[in-house]
Amino acid sequence: MKRYLGFAMVFFMIQGCSAQNNAQLIDAEMETVVSESLRYYLYFPQDYKSEKNKKFPLLLFLHGGGESGDSLSTIKTNGPPKLIVQGKQFPFLILAPQNPYKKKWWNTRGVAQLLDSVIENNRVDKDRIYLTGLSRGGSAAWEMAVQYPNKFAAMAVVCGMTPVPYANWINKDMPIWVFHGDQDKSIPLSESVTMVEKLRAMGYDVKFTIYEGVGHNSWENAYTDDALYSWFLEHRKQGKRK
Repeated sequence: MKRYLGFAMVFFMIQGCSAQNNAQLIDAEMETVVSESLRYYLYFPQDYKSEKNKKFPLLLFLHGGGESGDSLSTIKTNGPPKLIVQGKQFPFLILAPQNPYKKKWWNTRGVAQLLDSVIENNRVDKDRIYLTGLSRGGSAAWEMAVQYPNKFAAMAVVCGMTPVPYANWINKDMPIWVFHGDQDKSIPLSESVTMVEKLRAMGYDVKFTIYEGVGHNSWENAYTDDALYSWFLEHRKQGKRK
């Protein structure tokens, strides 16, 4: 299934001049409009149509830098979308948007708006929204956990860069599972080690899996392990950010 979501962020600005003796300092505002179209895949569980009174969990998957651009089919090369193509069945909806910029970070505000739209227009259990991402998408997953601390019930990050200074903004009630290869030359293992140590020191519930002898493609191990999906389903949203 292929769909598009266009969104716009609007800010407004009115220029004015404050009373300054030398006119070097002014007060100002400017209205700007930023719009973008997000392409995405949306997977439905096998029993979604037959179980008409049931609400289902949803997993938001954010791909890596190699799948960015304007060819939506590249999303199917890694992670849960790849497994779906191979015939794997999942017990939850999977939302897999595409970052349209090959050399830019994810627009997490746009992703959040897309996620909210999918939740509102489908039978989704709002207490079982899960988040995961690999590489650049793993970095975006950390960012979304910081920006939207009360949205997700659990999060798994695979070899992503980490926002260590903002670690305490993440919801303490949200379990986290981090994966990384110890031979990763693109995003060093130290990124995840430092973040996990910081979170654990503050009392967060964090699982940490290090793959020995594995490079940057640690997602091949993480996403083919059914234990990850069982772990997601063990969790419901417990409370607000503390």
